[in-house]
Amino acid sequence: MARTAASVAATELVIRRAEPAELDVLGALWFRSARAAHDYLPALQALTEPEAVRIFRGFAADLELWVATRDGVIVGLLGLEDDCIDRLYVAPSVQGVGVGTLLLEHAKALRPGGLHLFTHQKHAAARTFYERRGFRPTRFGISPAPESEPDVTYVWTGR
Repeated sequence: MARTAASVAATELVIRRAEPAELDVLGALWFRSARAAHDYLPALQALTEPEAVRIFRGFAADLELWVATRDGVIVGLLGLEDDCIDRLYVAPSVQGVGVGTLLLEHAKALRPGGLHLFTHQKHAAARTFYERRGFRPTRFGISPAPESEPDVTYVWTGR
């Protein structure tokens, strides 16, 4: 049987809790991934990586952080706050090979009663990703400043 890129990536990936010493690495990954995905957010595009890492450290303190590693290198991050997926980012160089799916499945296993998340209405790739994995849009609104962008709440009702 032929192995797909997703199955190959899945066999090489390890999901584990993030270590406090990894916050700068995670902040840099978040910045690179978010900047590539959100070209419509001028405030994000204007940040430098050191500024973004400082911002990440500020909100990461309240999150349960998980990482996906391949060969010991962090390639994805998942941030949970209670039943909310607050952050799910994959390094641009490995997007599309199953890292995000494995992190999302990990979140579902940790919170089998259900999850919710927010994404921008303009972020078509994220919306398709979540909808294909069982999340349904439940509310359309506006994200808080400084973004102030149309957003959408997604819910996965659990197992």
